[in-house]
Amino acid sequence: MSNHSPTPASRVGAVTRAFSRAVVSQMHPRMLFALLLPFLVVLLGSIALVWLFWDAVVAWLGTTVFEWPMVQQVDSWLVAVGLISLKLWLAPLLAAAILLPASGILGVAIAAVFVMPLVLRHLKLGPYADVAKRGELALVASTWNAIWVVSIFCVGWLFTMPLWLLPPLAVVLPVLWWSFAFTRMLRLDATADFATREERRELLARHNAEFWIMGLICALLSLLPPAWFFLPVFSSLFFAHFALDALRRLRERDQPPPIVDLTAAPIAPVAGPAGRQLPRM
Repeated sequence: MSNHSPTPASRVGAVTRAFSRAVVSQMHPRMLFALLLPFLVVLLGSIALVWLFWDAVVAWLGTTVFEWPMVQQVDSWLVAVGLISLKLWLAPLLAAAILLPASGILGVAIAAVFVMPLVLRHLKLGPYADVAKRGELALVASTWNAIWVVSIFCVGWLFTMPLWLLPPLAVVLPVLWWSFAFTRMLRLDATADFATREERRELLARHNAEFWIMGLICALLSLLPPAWFFLPVFSSLFFAHFALDALRRLRERDQPPPIVDLTAAPIAPVAGPAGRQLPRM
């Protein structure tokens, strides 16, 4: 493998190129139709989680978070000055912050395991027809990776929620966790079907920074609620365009130069003075 390392300008250019290509691909009728599956999963998952666990989560918050001395002091101060008690609005807000991301990460997992193959099949018929499939056990690797990422995301999200009381972390932590989810989920799924294990390791070694930048872009888009309608499919297109383009360039760069058989080429006679041909040696 070559030790060539991308420059910062080439990294930004590759990410920008993948983003613009993903926007164009998203407009294809097949990709517009693919939006329905993760959207329905997120919608139905949100309804089911709220229906089944809302009261239990609110009650759990009342016996844990609202028993903290600091929270009780703030609540007493708000009531004393004639404002609304924290329990009336903070508990539903925290319950939504726990349950709704759970349905969102489920939508990303569905996109990674089931939508990404549709995306890759669509791109294989178009601009990446020359990129050969060399991956093995892609579905197994994708499913196991999705379970691992969802588990880490849910545990990390829940245990870092108390830090949201610090104003900057209320925005920074969700962005970091969603960056983790998009990056770790989709960078594998975008390459599992096409790249060998050695090629995946090489791609991660060369383009890990770009993958995390792409995950951060998707995480920032997720802060806009309407984005969740198209984000699962768009993020799959985003990562797939970048990964397949990087894999193609990796194989072209590492391909040995063609061997020219000089013995097969005829030797032209050498012209001497006055156009006379000299004898061959």
